[in-house]
Amino acid sequence: MTDTDFLLLVRGPLFDAATFILCAGIVVRILAILLMGRKKNLAEPRGSAVTGGFGTMLRRSLPDAGTFHRSGFTVIAGYVFHIGLFVVIFLFVPHILVFERAIGLSWSGLPSNIVDATTVVTIIALVAVLIHRFTDPVKRMLSTFHDYLVWVVTILPLVTGYLAFHRIGMSGPAMLAIHILSVELLMVLLPFTKLSHAFTLWMARWYNGAVAGYKGVRS
Repeated sequence: MTDTDFLLLVRGPLFDAATFILCAGIVVRILAILLMGRKKNLAEPRGSAVTGGFGTMLRRSLPDAGTFHRSGFTVIAGYVFHIGLFVVIFLFVPHILVFERAIGLSWSGLPSNIVDATTVVTIIALVAVLIHRFTDPVKRMLSTFHDYLVWVVTILPLVTGYLAFHRIGMSGPAMLAIHILSVELLMVLLPFTKLSHAFTLWMARWYNGAVAGYKGVRS
């Protein structure tokens, strides 16, 4: 198989399979949560569940003073690599073209040099998070193989994408194919690992806020 054949394989059948697994996995994961249900609340409402739900979704997007004081590094590094991932995935023009081909939607992107710099910063933040996990005794004790697997599949697309963009290490088609393959690995594992919090996080925040709001308290 030539490098071009390998690229055509990962851009075609393998990408279609990964997309199907990603979408089906997310749907199944969300349905499993929704179908769990909960008992009807017979207590008299003392506030608004809707207001409480939206309020909690917004408030918990920013760290409270206590959390920032106790875990400042984790908070800052977390924001850096999450924002970096968003920029790299959704604001890099070649990625936008992929979304346009898949779902028919397009939007403006950022210059390549800005996305390139963001990629480097995001990689550095992820490496710093891993080092902190190794050096912090509590985090090291609590960490499992699952946590390290999630870290690997998150950083791989960034590293391979950087190498492919700068044509480092291999031929252009081969490096691009490996980058796409690393993205497909992330897509396949996302619904079945902690990475699924990209979708379930907002549901959890809404639920907690709605329950508290119904009772007239702040979550």
